[in-house]
Amino acid sequence: MGIARLVLIGLAVLLALALLAVGAKSLMTALGTDEAGAAATPAATGGTPSPAGTRTSTVQIVCSADRCPVFVRIPGGDVLMDRDMTRGEQASYFEPELDVVLGDASTVTVLENGTQRPPGEAGERQSFKVTRAPGP
Repeated sequence: MGIARLVLIGLAVLLALALLAVGAKSLMTALGTDEAGAAATPAATGGTPSPAGTRTSTVQIVCSADRCPVFVRIPGGDVLMDRDMTRGEQASYFEPELDVVLGDASTVTVLENGTQRPPGEAGERQSFKVTRAPGP
């Protein structure tokens, strides 16, 4: 009976480690998606026109402070971001319509369809909707 109990405990530990590994891989993939998508977006150069064949993001957010509280979601649907971004971090989204809430509008640069949105006042909370511009 003692050996069977040890085998069950060992299997439980292995299962827990496997679930932890799968969860960590999924988290790393999810976090890496925002950064990889933002790095490939030419709109980060200040709203210059994108080269042929490159899509402009519906909204791109670039953090310019140590902490930038940002919330982005599809209206009536999935939450895409609800966290504090760090200095230099970028996030781009290509959905047709998005709700955006900035905890401090002065800490971020926001590009709506490749055009820079006017910066907010220090400490100002802004919420707005962004709709994807029609393609060429």
